[in-house]
Amino acid sequence: MELTVKDVMTTRVVSVHAHASFRTMAAALRAHRISAFPVLDEDGKVIGVVSEADMLAKEALDSEPAGMPGMITGLLRHREHQKARGTCAADLMTRPPVTVTPDETLERAARLMYTRKVKRLPVVDPAGRLVGIISRADLLSVFDRTDTGLAEEILDQVIRCDMLADPDAFVVTVKDGVVTLEGEAKTPGFGRELIHRVRHTPGVVAVRDRLDYPPAESKDFDVLAQFATD
Repeated sequence: MELTVKDVMTTRVVSVHAHASFRTMAAALRAHRISAFPVLDEDGKVIGVVSEADMLAKEALDSEPAGMPGMITGLLRHREHQKARGTCAADLMTRPPVTVTPDETLERAARLMYTRKVKRLPVVDPAGRLVGIISRADLLSVFDRTDTGLAEEILDQVIRCDMLADPDAFVVTVKDGVVTLEGEAKTPGFGRELIHRVRHTPGVVAVRDRLDYPPAESKDFDVLAQFATD
């Protein structure tokens, strides 16, 4: 079972329109205990994201020490200067926004967060309208599964349904999300594919490969769970 963004995203999203004032946004961040929100145009389409970091540029410039003109401002990029002078969401937001759709995989969402160094992603429909938001915490929630549930899914879904193999021929042990696989891999290709599918099962932290391979392909190593990198 491959989870998608819609399986873990939050649908009740605090957002602002492009004309929202600095004071309104600061109050919303505090009231809702969030650190950022999407910015929408009049059609409900996501056109940017305003975060605490975007808004702090104003405070950084306002607090420049007396007698040291330009010392702090010279370290800020041109975009930060613009944000420091901004008075509404359209001035302060980071654009274009990094977004995902509800049907994209959690692996792609995680890859985007990692490569673009963002903590959350607005979720949009095909027209670009906001339908939800997904955070790092939402992505990590897939690891909050029971060891028993993981073992059952691996035996039934991965081994029986995906690999078309007899689950009774394998022993699957799960401890704190770490899966140990024992049994006979009749071919190296079968073993590699089985390990790959188990490693990408939602909630698996790591895979310990204890399969019996044909003599020339004997293996005994651990595989850490990771998101695909394309």
